[in-house]
Amino acid sequence: MIERVVPAGDGWLVRMRCSQAFEGDFRCDRSGGSGTLRDEDLEGRRQRLMSGRWTWLRQVHGAEVATVAAPGDGAGMAADGAVTAVPEAVLALHTADCAPVIVVGAGAVGVAHAGWRGIVAGVIGRVVDGVRQASPVESARSLRAVIGPSIRPASYEFGADEMAAVAASAGCDVAGVTSWGTPALDLCAAVRGALTAAGVSDVDDLGLDTAQEGFFSHRARGDTARQATVARLERR
Repeated sequence: MIERVVPAGDGWLVRMRCSQAFEGDFRCDRSGGSGTLRDEDLEGRRQRLMSGRWTWLRQVHGAEVATVAAPGDGAGMAADGAVTAVPEAVLALHTADCAPVIVVGAGAVGVAHAGWRGIVAGVIGRVVDGVRQASPVESARSLRAVIGPSIRPASYEFGADEMAAVAASAGCDVAGVTSWGTPALDLCAAVRGALTAAGVSDVDDLGLDTAQEGFFSHRARGDTARQATVARLERR
């Protein structure tokens, strides 16, 4: 696993972890049929990555944000973001190319599943607003963000109309070039643009490319599996 620890105000920190392919598939749409993991197997993987009750989301590439008032609250909700000020509540995202974004405030944390559709829908701004509302007023401006494993332009060929929509929403240039020379979306540039528009300038991009070995990628390899990115508010 990959771990980052981010200060979250006086007496608090946020622990973020990202799974890698060797740690298994974290998809939530398992039926229990042939070739799928049993629920208890999935729960074991979750607890090995981060202990506690998970709020995992039924991600739909929209802008709905769950407010988590207790550990495990809202698990399975159709949403692409979650925010909490509850210690030990585990907020989880499942991705195979979209950018998992962690937003840290003072005594609060939020997560955003940021594919291009989610960026256009405004999920990042809504998560940032949620973290601000959950943070003390005097510290609400001091937000930080971390971008986890996501697809990079070299492997992300993209159409012109969709590119224009993302650029308009992110408020910045999001164009890149694939390794074979065609137009590509720079998804992380779009994430940074959306964060900047929401007032978050302290951004740590981990630089992890899902097209590389060690991660699942739908676009690069047609993978159906998902890695997990999780975040938990803890006392120092």
